[in-house]
Amino acid sequence: MDGEQRTQPAAPPRRQQGNAGDSPNNSLPMLLAFIAIFVLVLVQSASDLTSSLSIIHQVPEGHVGVYWKGGALLKTITDPGFHLKLPLITYFEPVQVTLQTDLVRDIPCGTKGGVMTNFEKIEVVNRLKKNYVYETLLNYGVHYDNTWIYDKIHHEINQFCSGHSLQQVYIDMFDQIDEKMKDALQADCTRYAPGIEIISVRVTKPSIPESVRRNFEQMEEERTKVMIAVEKQRVAEKEAETQKKIAISDAQKHAHVSAIQMEQKLAEKDSARKEEEIANAMYLAREKSLADADFYKTMREAEANKLKLTPQFLELKFIKAIANNSKIFFGNKVPNMLFDQRLLGNFFQDAAPIEKLDT
Repeated sequence: MDGEQRTQPAAPPRRQQGNAGDSPNNSLPMLLAFIAIFVLVLVQSASDLTSSLSIIHQVPEGHVGVYWKGGALLKTITDPGFHLKLPLITYFEPVQVTLQTDLVRDIPCGTKGGVMTNFEKIEVVNRLKKNYVYETLLNYGVHYDNTWIYDKIHHEINQFCSGHSLQQVYIDMFDQIDEKMKDALQADCTRYAPGIEIISVRVTKPSIPESVRRNFEQMEEERTKVMIAVEKQRVAEKEAETQKKIAISDAQKHAHVSAIQMEQKLAEKDSARKEEEIANAMYLAREKSLADADFYKTMREAEANKLKLTPQFLELKFIKAIANNSKIFFGNKVPNMLFDQRLLGNFFQDAAPIEKLDT
């Protein structure tokens, strides 16, 4: 009960009875053993006697004091510290109520296939609840852990092994044994001894026959090789996939760049086209404006000339033209000089009235 780790008390070795003809040299070790056992019993009795005779006793920290009077368990539970009791009448025992570790060793286990294994060590971290101390000790005694931890661990381990193969016990389900043992122990403790709380269970790897262990090692080596090959294949596939993604990314990048460049060129061409259209529109507008101006000018000049085409203006022009000549020929016929008969007719018609006026 006391201490951080407790081991299950081992059964005393069997003593073989000597033959009638044993020599004194063979009897001497047996005699010494009897003397040693007697001394230990005497010392233990003396210790118990001293404890029974004492009036003041101490309950260490992390424990509670439990008392028996005449072999009957008392309901009195004391806290750590110094306390008084009746000598020779009241028996005292400290009971640990903090976390403690029970160590169970050498648990034989037969698997479903008939292979014998051995769990060398199983550690059970547990705690006895303070308010259940009296009830637990009343039902199961001070060594309650022998019933609900040591014996129960043996039972649960054998139950587990008998229902599973060596492959499951040693490899596949080994990581689940801790939780299964904890749940099994706690379930029975909750039902029959609610004061016992199972905190955790730590199970070491069981020992198996050497030939079976070598087979498992070879299987593990082969499995490792397969895993290495699978990983290499996966790495190669990942590298190929990465290269493919890089190539696709480069192609997409180039295509994207080409599309951007093409859009840029098209934008430049469109800008140039728009500039040319604007320039053409400006030129057309300017030429149209000039043509309209020329047409307007010509029309106005034509209208002005039409207004000028009067007999008087034509005569004036004729006179000016005649006046610019350096020579004038008079006579009945001038063969080398052309005249507009209409102008001359008009001129002569106008000249006749003038002559009449002069006469």
